[in-house]
Amino acid sequence: MTERILIVDDDDALRESLEMILASEGYLVSTAEHGEAALARVDELPIDVVLCDVRMPGLDGFELLPQIARKLPGVPIVMMSAYGTADLAIEAMKLGAYDYVAKPFQPSEVLLTLRKARERERLRRDNEQLKRDVTRAVGDRPIIAASSVMIDLLEMVERTAAFKTTALLVGESGTGKEVMARAIHSQSPRRNEPFVAVNCGAIPEHLLESELFGHAKGAFTGASRARRGLFSEADGGTFFLDEVAELPLSLQVKLLRVLQEEEVRPVGDNKSVAIDVRVIAATSRNLEAAIAEGTFRKDLFYRLNVMQLAIPSLRDRREDISLLCDHFLAHFRESLGKPVRSIADDALERLINYSWPGNVRELQNVIERSVILTDGDRIGLSHLPTNIVEAEAGGSASESKGFGMRRARRRFEIDLIRRALRETDGNRTHAAKLLEISHRALLYKLKDYGIKD
Repeated sequence: MTERILIVDDDDALRESLEMILASEGYLVSTAEHGEAALARVDELPIDVVLCDVRMPGLDGFELLPQIARKLPGVPIVMMSAYGTADLAIEAMKLGAYDYVAKPFQPSEVLLTLRKARERERLRRDNEQLKRDVTRAVGDRPIIAASSVMIDLLEMVERTAAFKTTALLVGESGTGKEVMARAIHSQSPRRNEPFVAVNCGAIPEHLLESELFGHAKGAFTGASRARRGLFSEADGGTFFLDEVAELPLSLQVKLLRVLQEEEVRPVGDNKSVAIDVRVIAATSRNLEAAIAEGTFRKDLFYRLNVMQLAIPSLRDRREDISLLCDHFLAHFRESLGKPVRSIADDALERLINYSWPGNVRELQNVIERSVILTDGDRIGLSHLPTNIVEAEAGGSASESKGFGMRRARRRFEIDLIRRALRETDGNRTHAAKLLEISHRALLYKLKDYGIKD
């Protein structure tokens, strides 16, 4: 892609000379003789790189630099000056310049600087893409997915989303089943219609039928007017039944009828209402065991279990723990207004080694608590709950051996290297740049981890 360069310099001869050199190299060149003209060019044209003199009449380079940086975020700005000193270069970098070249300079020096700027910008875009791949935005809820098990799950989510098929999400409490349900909805043709969620275990049994299906006026004491149920509220969209195993058997029969007939009958009414709803159910219980116990209907299970998605526990996706920590840390740093920017290595090791019975929800709560307790800019061991700090000593030998920080980092690096190689079609040089490591280091890791192209 041809890049457009803006040259800002009050020296007519230098401006024209640079214009000729850069045009011969294939760049599209725009020029400005002073700062005000440069700001006008920025508003008029798409600019990829800026070459700007420091000393100019009127608006000088240091006054102009932050204004251009605000207008062109991420665009490399290279400062030029005949008064080349280390202090000037440092000042330029502080203000947001990518590089600094001292006059007089050779054409090759400028061209090399521009090539470096172009390469840096390409790597920045590639890194942002890699980060987008790791953090999947689902509405306003990001999903951290660097581990292979989570990437596979998100591929299943994407495939499932396209169809109205009923889905069953299974997984331990706190693994993010509602987040996955929202992910299915947000990627489906129903994304602009309602998403309605209900926890079947959180509503008293005598109120649940009315909540789900609605009721007619006078259906029971206190029903002074007719009321639509949650199924009707979700018409055209997605209805999420969390902890569906908690439904009483009498309501399981009525839910089965809703799924089969695509209509609901409000309590106390003799007429049914047609609905168009995509149903996603979730449970942290073993439904096959509940069927054997007689607490869950087999026919309802088969109706719900058309597409089953297993949400992994956090201990089964340890490669994601450090990334989740960074995500929650950034969130609570902003929401709590505390300058906590990192987690000490020994504290992170405990977080990775811990078994997380409460899964992602528990990790989120721990990070929030730790940010509140931290006075400095780093979370240390003293800020973690005692049960997490002591978990390594109290755990079994096999648990410590199987889930140590070194092994978790190894798994994470293997996943990331494979993703970088896929992103670059197996080009090791480009993959190394994407990973921000040397080519030699990548070759060593490929051999050490036994990764094949």
